[in-house]
Amino acid sequence: MDLTIFHWGQFLTLLVIAFALSMDAFSLGVGVGMVGMRLREIVKVSITIGLFHVAMPLVGIAVGVYLSELVGDIAVFIGGAVLMAIGAHMLWNGFVQGEEKSILRTKGLGLLLFAISVSLDAMTVGFSFGLMEVNKLLAVTLFGVMGGMMAYCGLMIGRRMGGWLGEYSEVLGGLILLGFGLKFML
Repeated sequence: MDLTIFHWGQFLTLLVIAFALSMDAFSLGVGVGMVGMRLREIVKVSITIGLFHVAMPLVGIAVGVYLSELVGDIAVFIGGAVLMAIGAHMLWNGFVQGEEKSILRTKGLGLLLFAISVSLDAMTVGFSFGLMEVNKLLAVTLFGVMGGMMAYCGLMIGRRMGGWLGEYSEVLGGLILLGFGLKFML
């Protein structure tokens, strides 16, 4: 992989995917933020989520790179299918299970579980990227920055306004991932 070549098209695609992946961090952040968290705790939670949005895709990329050597040409098709499945799952959560989102604890084990839960989809997208030719460093950097920023925004909005944005943001993220998954498959 040549890190010196920069493609604006790939950057914009990765930025949109990072935005879509961070929607669950945003939507859950809105719900969690409604408990009236302190700013220091919001920053700690946001940074933790950002770090997990880097670490989880790296794990997925490693698995995807390994498997791409095994499956060869159908790797991009599999990666697109995985993106579409994640998008469908996010849509399901946004439409069907929107009322079931619980407020999670944001200290100790609760914080780790919260960060893992909103980063699992980033791991599976990382898996897809391990199967494709993509600037992986740029991808995980954007995932981390966007995940942390969107978690922060969600927590702040939840702290100030309430939960009405949460489920709609996850639906938007699901639609974006479905679209990109379809693009990769075709």
